[in-house]
Amino acid sequence: MNIQDILSRVDHTLLKPEATWEQIREIIDDGIGYHTASVCIPAAFVKQAAEYAAGKVPVCTVIGFPCGYATTAAKCFEAEDAVKNGADEVDMVINIGWVKDGKWEELLEEIKAVKAACGGKLLKVIIETCLLTEEEKIKMCGIVSESGADYIKTSTGFSTGGATREDIALFAGHVKGIKIKAAGGIRSLQDAEDMIRLGADRLGTSAIVKLVKEGKENVNTAY
Repeated sequence: MNIQDILSRVDHTLLKPEATWEQIREIIDDGIGYHTASVCIPAAFVKQAAEYAAGKVPVCTVIGFPCGYATTAAKCFEAEDAVKNGADEVDMVINIGWVKDGKWEELLEEIKAVKAACGGKLLKVIIETCLLTEEEKIKMCGIVSESGADYIKTSTGFSTGGATREDIALFAGHVKGIKIKAAGGIRSLQDAEDMIRLGADRLGTSAIVKLVKEGKENVNTAY
């Protein structure tokens, strides 16, 4: 697989709490230079990032992050605020406690409400697979497929585990009409290629651009 094919699916990500504007700006420069799918950054930087990127790379941010237990109203406000500030894409975290309680209708209605708050921008729904049973993952595939969201996403990268090949294969077998984002723990080009081949359309990672920067001569060649 051509490395540029991988880069074009990468949401180049920096979400650590101590992230500075200088670091965010570098993420944006790299996203533009390596033609990534987007840059995924904290909401507080979205307005500045959108102005700096000037449309050269889509700006993605996260809401209800990383725990997912904010109220629906709070998540909707976050989504509206992010879009108003220039976000092109929004990644939300579901209420994982509601999954454990079997509150399927509440989960569906929350995702629908956040999608509406996004005003037509892309919505990716993080279900935090490492905390769910296989049955719960399958149930969420159905709910996210029904919700009008654009993507189902594995992980925040802030819990007990990230994307696995098994989860991407499970998603691919159970989602309908939505795309898949693998995030968390994607540290090598082989990880990235495996996730794409299994069905992931997007990859949330900070490692891939770094690896390519360390071997620039290989950007336009297969490996």
